Amino acid sequence: MSQRIDGRRPDQLRPASIERGFMKHAEGSALIKMGDTHVICTASVENRVPHFLVGKNTGWITAEYAMLPRSTHTRSERETRGTKGRTQEIQRLIGRALRAVIDLKKLGARTLWIDCDVLQADGGTRTASISGAYVAVVDAIDKLKNKGSITENPLGTSVAAVSVGIIGNTPMLDLCYAEDATAEVDMNIVMTGQGNFVEVQGTAEGKPFTFDQMQHLIALAQKGISEITQLQQDVLGQQ
Repeated sequence: MSQRIDGRRPDQLRPASIERGFMKHAEGSALIKMGDTHVICTASVENRVPHFLVGKNTGWITAEYAMLPRSTHTRSERETRGTKGRTQEIQRLIGRALRAVIDLKKLGARTLWIDCDVLQADGGTRTASISGAYVAVVDAIDKLKNKGSITENPLGTSVAAVSVGIIGNTPMLDLCYAEDATAEVDMNIVMTGQGNFVEVQGTAEGKPFTFDQMQHLIALAQKGISEITQLQQDVLGQQ
């Protein structure tokens, strides 16, 4: 296998770590690092639901995402006049990913607010946000259980995500920014700990890609997500 710009094999994740309980006041929090991409993820409990769920005895999970102004090489403006389209897309993706593994009925009439703030960006910020947010959510739910606010665990399984792509006709796992910027194909894949797909976002930036190439990319994502899932379990003390 040929090496990449950072010396990795095509099927190798960047160095990854998750620091649990990173924020003092949040019900759940984690700092996730995937190479030079660093994201703080928090989960906050609010004892109310959106108006469209009032009286339905069910909960809700929603997400907000932001990049700090100097998380990239040049300063970007804060989104003080409304969120941009890219930000809205990522927020919705994070929310969908977490809702896919949580029984909202068991959560009860409350909202879990997921906040993902990018401290440093080097590609894969949305996928890192999902993987880190899951750890924060586990801790927030544990606090609800310990307080007796919920009696059943609403989490059915874990969720994690990773990017894959094709650069120079070579399928690669977990793209850094320099790779993502030149990728012929860029794909983000979200999967549960049971190996089921939550979302597959794939685009050909140049020439179309083949079915065999797509299968190769999915296989790479499965490998990477299984490793991230193991990291989540290690951090949470789960088997």
